[in-house]
Amino acid sequence: MKKFYPDSKVEVQGFSAKFYDHLMNIMTFGGYNTFIKKAIHSMKIDQNDKILDFGAGTGRNALLMNKYLSEKSEILGLEISDYMISQFEKKIRRFDNVKVLKKRIDEPLDYKDEFDKVFISFVLHGFPHQVRKIVIQNAFKALKPGGTFFILDYNEFDLNNMSLIFRIPFKIVECPYAFDFIEKDWKQILSDAEFRDYEEYLFFHKYVRLLGAKK
Repeated sequence: MKKFYPDSKVEVQGFSAKFYDHLMNIMTFGGYNTFIKKAIHSMKIDQNDKILDFGAGTGRNALLMNKYLSEKSEILGLEISDYMISQFEKKIRRFDNVKVLKKRIDEPLDYKDEFDKVFISFVLHGFPHQVRKIVIQNAFKALKPGGTFFILDYNEFDLNNMSLIFRIPFKIVECPYAFDFIEKDWKQILSDAEFRDYEEYLFFHKYVRLLGAKK
């Protein structure tokens, strides 16, 4: 499948998509599973929440979120990779309240005032900035008044001041868009999009952040 953004590394395909969960565990020396559980716990999911998962990947995050929900609640994942969707569908076979659709999040979506939470994990940094604004607008529109947009991604930091043990892998692994992402004031960007009331949780020596913002 042709990539929409050739310079991006969040459009995962082929081998990387097939073994994505295993690769993330290896890259974080086995720490990814514990980290993602802590991040999702920090979202304070209510059992009645309706959640929209942007760039839903293999469904691992959706299943972790679903542990907090009742059977009457709902998680809808949006994903463009057929490899990822296939894995997502295998994981959710026994859950009627979790679904995945092949749909782009970088184009205007039809959802309006429908969800209590919108979640996006390590996807936003992989877009050009003007495209990120479309994703943010989609999240705002999809949320109910008072709903929360959660961005799990890199924190803001100066790459030159980053420890070598983290800086070298970051430069090797990440795409050009990520270098732009870490320099942005994301609370101000979200404020410009009419979000408010921020909460944040830091991980991996403060280089990763779960940032929540209310509609």
